[in-house]
Amino acid sequence: MSDTPPGNIKRIVIVGGGSAGWMTAAALSSLLPPDSVRVSLVESEQIGTIGVGEATIPDIIHFNAILGIPEAEFLKATNGTFKLGIKFVNWARQGEAYFHPFGVHGADMNGIDFHQFWLRYQQDNPASTIEDFSLSARAAAAGKFARPEANPRSVLSQLRYAYHFDATAYARYLRGYAETRGAQRIEGKVTQVHQHAETGDITRIELEDGSSVDGDLFFDCTGFRGLLINKTLGIDFKDWSHWLPCDTAQAVACESSGDPLPYTISTAKKAGWQWRIPTQHRTGNGHIYSSKLMSDDEAVQSLMDDLDGPAIGSPRKIAFQTGHRTKFWEKNCVAIGLSGGFLEPLESTSLFLIQEGISKFIALFPTARMPSVVRDEYNRMLEKKFEQVRDFIILHYKATERDDTPFWNYTRTMDVPDSLTRRIELFREAGRVFRYDDELFSKPSWIAVLLGQNIMPKSIDPIVSTVDRAKITHSLQSMQSAMGRAVDQMQSHRAFLDSLDSPAQTLSGNGR
Repeated sequence: MSDTPPGNIKRIVIVGGGSAGWMTAAALSSLLPPDSVRVSLVESEQIGTIGVGEATIPDIIHFNAILGIPEAEFLKATNGTFKLGIKFVNWARQGEAYFHPFGVHGADMNGIDFHQFWLRYQQDNPASTIEDFSLSARAAAAGKFARPEANPRSVLSQLRYAYHFDATAYARYLRGYAETRGAQRIEGKVTQVHQHAETGDITRIELEDGSSVDGDLFFDCTGFRGLLINKTLGIDFKDWSHWLPCDTAQAVACESSGDPLPYTISTAKKAGWQWRIPTQHRTGNGHIYSSKLMSDDEAVQSLMDDLDGPAIGSPRKIAFQTGHRTKFWEKNCVAIGLSGGFLEPLESTSLFLIQEGISKFIALFPTARMPSVVRDEYNRMLEKKFEQVRDFIILHYKATERDDTPFWNYTRTMDVPDSLTRRIELFREAGRVFRYDDELFSKPSWIAVLLGQNIMPKSIDPIVSTVDRAKITHSLQSMQSAMGRAVDQMQSHRAFLDSLDSPAQTLSGNGR
């Protein structure tokens, strides 16, 4: 980069398209004036993208809102539907199911977590579940949807939601957004990456047609290949497959069998699990499994047997490794998306991790000098985020009572990170849950999975144990009744989607 004078970055090159590339291009083009910073994205139609249909978490709403994307327009362009949470089937035991909702359970009282009061209530009402006190879970079970209300006195303020949509269509939509704001798309396959002889920084990429693209800063969005971060800069991969042994997916879409459900379904299987993601006109399906314990043919057959409609096309195999690069930002290259790391989409975090990589970069946006302290902080924050999501995903495998296959025997008995062991034991002792270091998953999420997979505390909060049982019963039954009335008044999910044909509304925030 000897030809780059000190000062601001002038040339940004994104290598690779798909969701990672075009989310990066959209975010940067929305912030940077094209006459000051050139944003170029290089992709090849020959290579294509991984996109298999996408389920998200509420943070995607903030990303779209920052870009000023109207929700109705976005949903129409991506065949999107609403998502209130995830239904987990056969994870704790065969034949059991639970729901991980967005939003809270009930309402905290006197500064004490709601679930502590529910644990006391459940002693007298053993048929009660924590989901009875989640508006998102109850609306999902009824196939209904409504937007949250800002008024904290309204029970609808407890709703949270995300989306299901066609990931390829989302990338296409963001491409139009970015190009309108000055981002330049360059068609081409990278044949060579040039580096500065002394610093090792990437200076330019050479394309198959002989042309080249130079830059001050490069984003690697080339997927699992890691063309820049790995093949050029040699950054190693931190392997987490001993905790997350699934390494292959078979993905296929099928025709819809009815109105789209407002939630994702994750069904545990013999050596992994299967997702069902309902978009407006079809359903995305995928079977994630351990290739050491199940053959591809068996995995495909299991996938096809459990579709809820005729398949559209043939299953596509995707091999992967769970973990992340030891550095996400090395020299003048930032890895976003699959090139930086991969965690299976059990809790729909794939786009969130892309979003997090982009937002943390913007928060640390450097000068052309790119001081090491900035890169180090970025790498520290991204590694922490991956570890936090990793622990939450491992929880689903570890907290199982299944012993019917070698896969579940392994995950049930495997050693897990100390950070997760402490969480499980703290909850098992007295139902304590804490949120650390601005982590993604909030207390209600941990509580939903811990209780859903039958980890019941040995005791409850001593303060709650002194509260009159009748008062707790009255409060909880009042909450339950209010939620029931609210669900009764909601539209069906399909009716709500149909109502979006009215003039588009700009997104409003909808935190987790």
